[in-house]
Amino acid sequence: MKTYKTIYKTLPVAALIFMSGCKMMQPVTKSASIRTPETFENQTDSTGIGSMQWKSFFKDPNLIALIDTALLNNPDLKIAVQRIEMARSNVLLAKGALLPAVNAEVSGGGRKFGDYTMDGVGNYDTNFSDNIDADRRLPAPFLPDYFVGFRSTWEVDIWGKLRTQRKAAYTRFLASEQGKHLVTTSLIAQVSRLYYELLGMDAEQEIIKKNIILQQSAVENIKIQKEGGRANELGVQQFTAQLLNTQSLEIQINQRIVEAENNLNFLLGRFPQKITRSGTLNENLPERVQAGIPSRMLIRRPDIQQAELELLANNADLQAARLAFLPSLNITGLLGFNAFKSSLLFNPGSIAYSALGGLAAPIFNRKALLAGQKRFEAANIEALYSYNKAILTGFQEVSTSLKKIENTKKFADFKRQEVEVLQQAVGVSRDLFLTGYATYLEIITAQKNVLEAELSLMEVQKDQHLALIELYRSLGGGWE
Repeated sequence: MKTYKTIYKTLPVAALIFMSGCKMMQPVTKSASIRTPETFENQTDSTGIGSMQWKSFFKDPNLIALIDTALLNNPDLKIAVQRIEMARSNVLLAKGALLPAVNAEVSGGGRKFGDYTMDGVGNYDTNFSDNIDADRRLPAPFLPDYFVGFRSTWEVDIWGKLRTQRKAAYTRFLASEQGKHLVTTSLIAQVSRLYYELLGMDAEQEIIKKNIILQQSAVENIKIQKEGGRANELGVQQFTAQLLNTQSLEIQINQRIVEAENNLNFLLGRFPQKITRSGTLNENLPERVQAGIPSRMLIRRPDIQQAELELLANNADLQAARLAFLPSLNITGLLGFNAFKSSLLFNPGSIAYSALGGLAAPIFNRKALLAGQKRFEAANIEALYSYNKAILTGFQEVSTSLKKIENTKKFADFKRQEVEVLQQAVGVSRDLFLTGYATYLEIITAQKNVLEAELSLMEVQKDQHLALIELYRSLGGGWE
């Protein structure tokens, strides 16, 4: 213990602070990033649809025009651009911290010293000296002070703390650009998703209108048969109720179309108006959809890239927080004119300059710095978990979309066969009813079943397109 005290007394304080600061530089133990699979399930090709530009991926000219409008006017995209500008300003701010701060200054003031102070006595006695002339005679009792010139402060980045902070700011600037790409991919997916939902609702509307015409004919026929004594009022009421139910479905689908159009117009940054569309959901989908290899997805997905850059930025923040424990070299200086008489301010004899350099290190505020370091350590580990989560989310979305595309194709085939069978059943039920082998309830049931099956088939066909759009977004497509 005596030896330790002796060493402590003989070592310079700056050296002790430096050693304690180096102790703070020990790395933080944290889990490594997760290992990703080399391929997606049942995928062998290296090139996926995510590498396609969105104008090549989408074929409908009306949809392409809508996406162009959204990329130009969408509020969220404009907000993302301004976030990039804010991040760019932070880079300039961090870069400026590396350079000396030079301020032009024009100041004036004065002070009256007490008569019984060192300054007061000294100033009084000076005026009786034979060594000063009239210009050097001090004004009494109020002593003015005028200064015109430059003052400078500069923290010399001897440990790289400021360069590390600049690195963190620049990395966050790159992350903000990836945030804009993320908004772009999501926006393109949302616009195309709503567009295909509108196409699906248009098709559903046509199906409902077709069934309304058929059911109106059925109501007229049952009324004629009632007059001929082959049906009763109950049959007329059942057919009429079915017609009213189908007509109510048309109102519902019209409201859904209005809501979808308004949502799409909002994404386009404009007030509600009619959405021009001409495509159909019966367009041929690709026989096989390629997702490519995971490494390509990791490069293309903006959210993964953003999470990785945020992780690097947090690493830099943590390093800068550790470097804050080390002594800092600060240099201050001034150059200008300084005088106690305004008439002599710009006299060559009034030129003043100074320079001062010194090392300063935290002592009593080390707990605050330690708390900041702990916070950055936690933020760094959180950023790592966010990066891992982004990778897991990407793989989950791609896998789900691939399976959905595959299963909806099978589902659509069965639904198509179901619709064909039920359409034949409607015709058979009518023939049997005319010959007395079927009741009007069987006709109503057959018509209801075929309507539900046709609407269900259209929903499945719409889901196929939506799954393909979701896969394209999940693979990072659309932000070029």
